[in-house]
Amino acid sequence: MTYGEMPVSIVPRDYEKESLRREIVLEIYRKNHINPTYEFAKKKKEEYEKLDKAVMSIWECCELLNEFVDESDPDLDEPQLEHLLQSAEAIQKDYPDDDWLHLTALIDDLGKVLLHPSFGAQPQWAVVGDTFPLGYALDEAIVHHHFFKENPDYQNPALNTELGVYTENSGPDNVTMSWGHDEYMYLVAKGNNATLPPAGLFIIRFHSFYALHRSGSYTYLMNDEDKEMMTWLEVKYDLYSKSKEPYYPYLIQKHFPEKLKP
Repeated sequence: MTYGEMPVSIVPRDYEKESLRREIVLEIYRKNHINPTYEFAKKKKEEYEKLDKAVMSIWECCELLNEFVDESDPDLDEPQLEHLLQSAEAIQKDYPDDDWLHLTALIDDLGKVLLHPSFGAQPQWAVVGDTFPLGYALDEAIVHHHFFKENPDYQNPALNTELGVYTENSGPDNVTMSWGHDEYMYLVAKGNNATLPPAGLFIIRFHSFYALHRSGSYTYLMNDEDKEMMTWLEVKYDLYSKSKEPYYPYLIQKHFPEKLKP
């Protein structure tokens, strides 16, 4: 039988669904850009760095994510738990000797537990999406930059210069980032004395800072150590595979205490 004689099953694309998905993503980014201000981010950090929301293991936190889908992602509409496992499996194959990197890929999005009632049931716009530094002019490389015109900080002259409230080469560590799952998981890892190397913490905190590691914006804030860390952000670990093996409990036990204070 030739190819022309074979019955071909074609699944039509659901353009109405795609259109609806796009509208949801745009609305998340609109709120994500309008609402976060410099003061808002500082208050959220002060609230959550107390680590007084719950006491549970990494795996218990992971299981909570099975209830949520990231509404800012135009391509992924599966539960976040699935995404964590797929990302970690993909990086394990490419970097088999760097177990800390496997674990980093597993937990970098774990801060999305902020969506859960146990952690304040934060709205999606305050949890997901791209992150960006606050306290100075918002770079046009940030996706959907036009939405910032409705942000109160946009009208504040003190926060709209190249350096704003910062100094050159002060380093991203000293910058107030927009609040979201990245910043929260960074606080959790540091507050629980995780033994991940500095590069792991750097990835957790800045993996959604796309204006930096995809567009090269804000590099004037970086010092020499930060520039070395940037090579790890270029690792394509946020990928998907379907394999799941009982590998992660060992990594979690190696780098984290049994119970966390998130």
